[in-house]
Amino acid sequence: MIYAIQEINKDPHILSNYTLGFKIFDSCYSETRAFQSAMSLLSGKITIPNYSCEKFPFVSGVVGDLVSSISITLGRIFGIYHFPQISHGASHSILSNKLQFPSFLRTISGTVYQDYALARLTDHYDWKWVGILTSDNSIGETSTQNLKREILKSNACIAFIEKINVQYSKQKIHMIAEMVINSSINIVIINCDEVYVKVILDAFYAINVTGKTMILSSHSTITPGFFTKETWPLLNGTLGLTPSSTDMLGFRDFLYSLKPSASTKDIFIRILWKEYFKCSWVMKNSSQQADVEEVDQELTYCTGQERIEELDVDLFELNSLSFTYHSYLAVYAFAHALNDLISCKAGSGPFINRSCTSIQDMQHWQVLHYVKDVHFNTRSNDEFYFDMNGDALMTYDIINVYIPTTDLFYFPKVGRVDPRALKGIDIVINTSAVIWKNGKYQIPRSVCSESCPLGYRRSIRRGQPVCCFDCSPCSAGEIANQTDMNDCLKCQEDKWPNDRSDKCIPKAIIFLSYTDTICVLFIAITVFFCFVTSSVLCIFIKYRDTPIVKANNRDLTYLLLFSLMLCFLCSLLFIGHPTKVTCILRQTVFGIIFSISISSVLAKTITVVIAFKATNPNSKLRSWVGTRIPYSLILCCILVQAVICTAWLLTSSPFPEMDVKSSSSQIILECNEGSKTFFYCMLGYMGLLAIVCFAVAFLARTLPDTFNEAKYITFSMLVFVSVWVSFIPAYLSTKGKYMVAVEIFAILSSSAGLLVCIFCFKCYIILLRSDLNNREHLTGRGGFSNNKRI
Repeated sequence: MIYAIQEINKDPHILSNYTLGFKIFDSCYSETRAFQSAMSLLSGKITIPNYSCEKFPFVSGVVGDLVSSISITLGRIFGIYHFPQISHGASHSILSNKLQFPSFLRTISGTVYQDYALARLTDHYDWKWVGILTSDNSIGETSTQNLKREILKSNACIAFIEKINVQYSKQKIHMIAEMVINSSINIVIINCDEVYVKVILDAFYAINVTGKTMILSSHSTITPGFFTKETWPLLNGTLGLTPSSTDMLGFRDFLYSLKPSASTKDIFIRILWKEYFKCSWVMKNSSQQADVEEVDQELTYCTGQERIEELDVDLFELNSLSFTYHSYLAVYAFAHALNDLISCKAGSGPFINRSCTSIQDMQHWQVLHYVKDVHFNTRSNDEFYFDMNGDALMTYDIINVYIPTTDLFYFPKVGRVDPRALKGIDIVINTSAVIWKNGKYQIPRSVCSESCPLGYRRSIRRGQPVCCFDCSPCSAGEIANQTDMNDCLKCQEDKWPNDRSDKCIPKAIIFLSYTDTICVLFIAITVFFCFVTSSVLCIFIKYRDTPIVKANNRDLTYLLLFSLMLCFLCSLLFIGHPTKVTCILRQTVFGIIFSISISSVLAKTITVVIAFKATNPNSKLRSWVGTRIPYSLILCCILVQAVICTAWLLTSSPFPEMDVKSSSSQIILECNEGSKTFFYCMLGYMGLLAIVCFAVAFLARTLPDTFNEAKYITFSMLVFVSVWVSFIPAYLSTKGKYMVAVEIFAILSSSAGLLVCIFCFKCYIILLRSDLNNREHLTGRGGFSNNKRI
């Protein structure tokens, strides 16, 4: 402040022909002392409320106090008289209320910005589990609640909020310290003035609290000399916030030039000389003779040639972090206000009738008017002005406390927080320059629970903060592609989580491929039975003139064998990648071909019945004997199935479909049958034909003839019906390629049943018992003597 006043008094461009002076009162962190000083400023030596004994020149404004609690006390008093007050350190948010504090201004930002800056600092280092120590007063309560809201916004948690006060008993302070040391937090935010910091540091030292990193708010102006040297190591590695400051050009030279001989009335300079040079400065005037008598005999007298800049200790390292620069700004704010006041021209003033005032006649409320409107640039070209709440919107510097020895302390700036900037660019920290506890460069961690890895989600512990959680694996079909996710994400329908459940990968497309083992088996069976069927057909063609072939209607036999061969081959339509064509053909071709086979068997059975019944000369069935009835029957049976299949294709034809719901890890590529009704109608019609054939064959099984095949047809239809009755539940209970495999198995087994049951015995007679394949054997056991071909 003194440097700023001297600088202004030498500047011809501001307050020319006027000299600024000052009075200094020490509040000593006491609201009572501050109140007494305020009354002295308002009234003079004799304190008389609402009356001033002061004459010109009087004090036009106050710079101070540094702490919020005292500034509030002063602000309430000065506000009554509209006495301008500019604080360089009080940051409590209530001071922005102009109804309660109409004359209060400050050269820093309020706690709203500071609390945001503290929360951004904890969020930057991903500290999710912190504790807060605050002062036990309304100031600490208000500031801490706002700080709590900002920290919770960053998804961090607060383990505890403890209040401290200098009037607490030593036992209570130690209980708080023990709670801190027993807590799992590693980061402690201290949000109070340094008088409270001293109390808690002494308690920490007493019970040996180590391993906790402290974060100091801007309230806690770090003055190591204020604390006992034993507690200095506790501050080592601390981060703190201070309102941003700029080096004042020439200030360090000004400090180096201070000497007791040049400032005879400055008692602080003599104390400094005595502390650092271990010498006593003897004043020659009688008013200070008492100082000579109190000189310690062990001290030497100062010569006046001592040089501050030659000391090993950097005495003024503190200037880079304290509120020194902001008191400098406060003085300049008053100087510019007074300069505007005396520069006012009559007729263009801000008061009634556009009047002005003069230095000799000015009132405090007039000075306040000009102070509120100041807007200037400092010598370092920093723009300065007050907002509507009387606050100077400032950024915050992040400082790192580094105390390598018991005599050295450094406060390097390692970053900056600009609460007015967009999130993401509002905080800049040179982490590599930060020295943490015990000289380490590793960033401390402070979490209640370790982060959940990829593939796991948070599971909050009941009754505990959200930062305390367990890690649970994601459910089937879900992933967690980030750490600490509260909920897992569902994969898209066509994707599935990988083994670690941190990424969705495309599902495997499943269909009955030609390379599948079961498919290879089916193809082998199909080829085998096709070969067998063709062999049987060749045998029957070769031995077509033998009685056993002629006795069973050769043409129907050829048709049956050919249709059975097609039945075996149609199973191949169900294998491979489903397409629109194969989906349409597989069921319809299967239905029509099987209808041909069954209708051929039915025609053979009815032919046998008609032939035996027609042996009676008076039977009306004699006219039905021949090829007309069986072929007409086959044609009618095929037409009915063809009509069903045609209607199916025209109304709701089968189509290829990707089923993503039936299996959670696979995509089933299958044929959607379109209309289930038509599908079951097609199967039902084949079943009806089989049942009719079975019934007719069963009735004809006792007809007398060596080569009567009704009993074999009965057994074959029994096998056929049994296979397809079993097929329905098996088909409905399977999915995907296994459902297709069930149908292929039903096709092959039913076709094989017809082939084996009907033709096995005949082939045995033809190939191995040719002695039975003759006309005598045919008629010798009650056969037809009229030699009709059956």
